[in-house]
Amino acid sequence: MGAEGANHEGVVGQRAQGVLFDDATLRPLPSDMGYRGPIACSAAGITYRQLDYWARTGLVTPSVRDAAGSGSQRLYGFRDILVLRIVKRLIDTGVSLPNIRAAVDHLADRTGEDLASLTIMSDGASIYECRSADEVVDLVRGGQGVFGIAVGSVWREVEGTLAELPGERADGDAVAPTSSTDELAARRARRTAV
Repeated sequence: MGAEGANHEGVVGQRAQGVLFDDATLRPLPSDMGYRGPIACSAAGITYRQLDYWARTGLVTPSVRDAAGSGSQRLYGFRDILVLRIVKRLIDTGVSLPNIRAAVDHLADRTGEDLASLTIMSDGASIYECRSADEVVDLVRGGQGVFGIAVGSVWREVEGTLAELPGERADGDAVAPTSSTDELAARRARRTAV
């Protein structure tokens, strides 16, 4: 994945426009916070069948807690759900599974801020990583980029969706949604926990 030979000249005024979103506000949930399969599916926009298949084939595995036999529950972390949503978008646009696996492996090497600053571009056959508006424009001008996924934007979507859904810690303690619209439910959950 890479925008090889990207020409950074010729794009005038891109920096003067400014950014639409401040990626410094992107904060994943704690690494020990997890979401059960059905909630991960809802947040990622996939079916449970897809989730199960991707976990069994190693495409996207749960980082908080894997299944440990019959009746146990997988717990998917924030980053897992972010990657699930990106995989879903890549599949919807016709990217091949081997290329998606390569992209997932590449994303696994990235950390928070680095990950959020990426734009993934594809022509349906190949996947490219872009780190600047110049690289995106160069790919599109070269006829290589057909669609793009701004990881920071997907990050915000997942963050907003998960704020409305109940999670749990790796040790099994339930955590109420953090949405301000459901403050009363959060108060009730705190009272019953005491």
